[in-house]
Formats: sequence, structure tokens, C-alpha cells
Amino acid sequence: MTSATSLFSPVEADLRLLTENLKNLVGERHPILYAAAEHLFGAGGKRLRPAIVLLISRATMPEQDISPKHRRLAEITEMIHTASLVHDDVVDESDVRRGVPTVHSSFGNRVAVLAGDFLFAQSSWYLANLDNLAVVKLLSEVIMDLAEGEILQGLSCFEANLSIEAYLEKSYYKTASLIANSAKAAGLLSGVSAELAMHLYSYGRHIGLAFQVVDDILDFTGSMESLGKPAGSDLKSGNLTAPALYALEEKPYLESLIEREFAQDGDLEQAIALIKDSQGIERSRELAAQHAHAAVQHLSDLPHSESRQTLINLADYVLSRLY
Repeated sequence: MTSATSLFSPVEADLRLLTENLKNLVGERHPILYAAAEHLFGAGGKRLRPAIVLLISRATMPEQDISPKHRRLAEITEMIHTASLVHDDVVDESDVRRGVPTVHSSFGNRVAVLAGDFLFAQSSWYLANLDNLAVVKLLSEVIMDLAEGEILQGLSCFEANLSIEAYLEKSYYKTASLIANSAKAAGLLSGVSAELAMHLYSYGRHIGLAFQVVDDILDFTGSMESLGKPAGSDLKSGNLTAPALYALEEKPYLESLIEREFAQDGDLEQAIALIKDSQGIERSRELAAQHAHAAVQHLSDLPHSESRQTLINLADYVLSRLY
């Protein structure tokens, strides 16, 4: 499997600069926040979201270097993503992410919530300073979508009759909205046509959904080491994802286990076994592949370049995480 680091080689130098800038942007005046930022931005994440912004910036400006505004947009995108992770970890009471202690387990809930708020506020301030109203609107919508996704997830806990459509809508709010809207924003900063901007949005939307479905499959098939959290964590907390929803169509007893919220000894293990014994994981793989392939169709109007090819390869990379 290609690693994210080698996949993103066309923007490797851009991503290194981004990591340094993020630590400086967040931590200049606040020692605790700088420690939290060092902790967050040094945690070895894949940098998928800013990489997509930078690749689209380069793919839409093949004859010239990308602008400082493109770079700042990539930084804002990672700030928003990181702020949402800090808050998610507090809500989910997760002690570890990517194998590293979470901000709230290192600094306490109060600092974690404030650090997340600060990152959202600071990203909004830097966003306003791009002086591009269309881009401000796109990324402001993302911040609303992230909150709406969390609320939808909270309201649908242990809801065995959740539809695949409702699951994909929640996945859009929580994951794909940021990728889709920042991809479109990168194109707008390059001055692309309205039609191409919509194609870039659709690319990001489909890649984001494929990425989320793959993550949800890995929650059942991955190891503690690869996930950075215990397998089956989503199911245990009542967050029903594609593998479980598909499995429910075949395994009626699974509904009973979910509705009693795995209250009895062995319920969770039995539920995971039922899901693995169904077509749920295979059908989820097909769902992820549909979205990954749909994403690539939206790149046909971009001129040929190394960055465009990397965006195409990214669709294969997302699916390759399963093998």
C-alpha cells in the first residue's frame, strides 16, 4: 500500500511548511495552546485535507506558483479539522487518537474545549482575512455542518432503523463537507469557472464519503495498533455505520443487541461477530468504491499535471487502506 507521505510527494515541501506555520499561528501568545498545538499538529496525521487543498491549488494553476492565500486556506482547513477532533474526543471521552494521548487526557477537559473553540475562532479570523466572500461562506458552512453532524450522531445513537441515506448525510456533515468545500474554495482562489468549481466540490464530497466509509469498515477489521483506538469503538458507543446497517438486513438478532445497548456480557462481541458473518463489510467496500470512482470522474476538466494525477491516485489510496 502506498503511504500518504509518498502519495503527497508533489506537495511534500508545502505540507512541511504548513506544519511549521500551524504551530506558530496557534501558539505565539499562549504557552498552553502552543503545547496543545505541538501535540496536535505533531501527532503524525495524514494531512489529507490540506494536501487536497494544495494539490487542487497546484492543479488549477499549473503555469505558476500557488499564492499565499492558497497556503493560508490549507492551514485554515487543517485548523478546522483539528478543532473538530479536539471537541469530538471530549464528547466521545477518547483517551487516545492516532496512538497519542488526546488533548483532554493530557491537559484536561476545560483546556481541550477552549483549545477547540480557540482553533475554530482563529480559523474564522484567518478566513475573514482572505478577503474573499465566496470562500468565507463555504468554510463558514463547514463549521455549521460539523456541529450538525455531531448533533445528528448524538440523536441517532443505537437507532437500528437508521437508513443508509441518513448515515451518508451524517457522514457528509462530519467528514465530507470540509473536504468538498475547501476543494471548491481552492479552485475559487485560482479563478476557475463556476462549472469547474462545482466539479472540485463533487470530487471532495465523493472522496470524503469514500474515506469515511473506509474508516467505518476499519473500525471492525483494523487492529488497536492501526486504528489508535479499540476496534468496535463506534458500535459500542451506539454510532451505527455502514457495515452494521447492512448487516441488520441479514441478521435480525443484531437489532435486539443494539436496542438493549449491549447491556449484557458478551453482547458487543456477539454483535461484531454477526456483522463479520454478514455481507455488511463487503457491501460497505462496494459503497466506498462507488464514491471513490465517482470522485475521479469530476477531475476530467483539469489540465494534465502531476498534481491532477495525485488527486486521481488518492481515490485508489483511500480504498487501499482496507488491504
